[in-house]
Amino acid sequence: MKNFKLSPEIITFDRCMEFCSEFNIGEGDLIITNEYIYKPFFESYINGATVIYRRNYGNGEPSDKMVEGIYNDVKDINYKRVIGIGGGSILDVAKLFVLEQISPVCDLFEKKFPPKKVKELILIPTTCGTGSEVTNISVLHLSSLNSKFGLAHDEILADYAILIPELLSILPFKVFAASAIDALIHAIESFVSPKSSVFTEMYSKEAIKMILNGFKTISNEGHQSLENLLDNFLIASTYAGIAFGNAGCGAVHAMSYPLGSFYHVPHGESNYVFFTEIFKTYMKLNPDGKIKELCKLLSDILNCDEENVFDEAEKLLYKILPKKSLQGYGAKEEDLMIFTENVVTKQGRLMGNAYIHLDKDTIYGIYKSLY
Repeated sequence: MKNFKLSPEIITFDRCMEFCSEFNIGEGDLIITNEYIYKPFFESYINGATVIYRRNYGNGEPSDKMVEGIYNDVKDINYKRVIGIGGGSILDVAKLFVLEQISPVCDLFEKKFPPKKVKELILIPTTCGTGSEVTNISVLHLSSLNSKFGLAHDEILADYAILIPELLSILPFKVFAASAIDALIHAIESFVSPKSSVFTEMYSKEAIKMILNGFKTISNEGHQSLENLLDNFLIASTYAGIAFGNAGCGAVHAMSYPLGSFYHVPHGESNYVFFTEIFKTYMKLNPDGKIKELCKLLSDILNCDEENVFDEAEKLLYKILPKKSLQGYGAKEEDLMIFTENVVTKQGRLMGNAYIHLDKDTIYGIYKSLY
């Protein structure tokens, strides 16, 4: 059985002012964002809303402690809508505040009580990577378990995903690069997922084409060319989000989670570390399955032989964002088995979406090769 769901309603605006006017943002709204986004783009058009700046509750990857801190500050406020404006970490946090019960956050993620949506949710991405605005997934670092976990449930789907390219204009290039590579990986992992369908494949393919062709333009014409590509990258990220929201992400995400948790490597950059090595491993273990179709698609875009697509992809991505080894992020050799155990014991949700099963020795070998 294959399943496909397209939600939420997706609306595009040229300017933040238009969104604020159309949705009448103000009293009764809880906005979760960052100050550097809110003040220049939204503050002049909004009165009476409760505004929470995520960075007042800690930096780095979103965590249960961060959510508990925000919850303690807003639990007595009567709000009807939640509006998340930011990158994936902010959107993932905002999703939780539509629920009837949020705390204890660890219990929610460990499924000790069911999520129940009681507020309207509007999500506005300010990067072109996570696709979180159209997925039913929230990912947090759970302090008590010292690991990243995902909560996947339709109760945290947004009612509206709002795309405003204006917000990408202040994105530092490195942040853009990491988030766009993350979107590429979403599209590619969902394409080869056992849960993929003709519908998810359509979105995956288009996202892959748009992102890689955009990277080729940047590689040839320089960073200044990005200004004319922001709309495309934002749409491609949403396409990839629709694809992986239905078909799931696999081993790349699973193996990146320990690196992100232990060494606070940004999510997109952490995924980038593992992407091509995992897909080369897939090729060695099963070259004749769905990955063959992927290689044909990539070879057409990258103008190379099918057997060299992941090497060529690595060369292109390195021009966009240089990649480090695990050691370059501070990882120690003794961490590699800890990472492996984490994947095997705690990331079953993601590993179930892998192109093929990877055993413990293979997972450790990938970590070792990237050390």
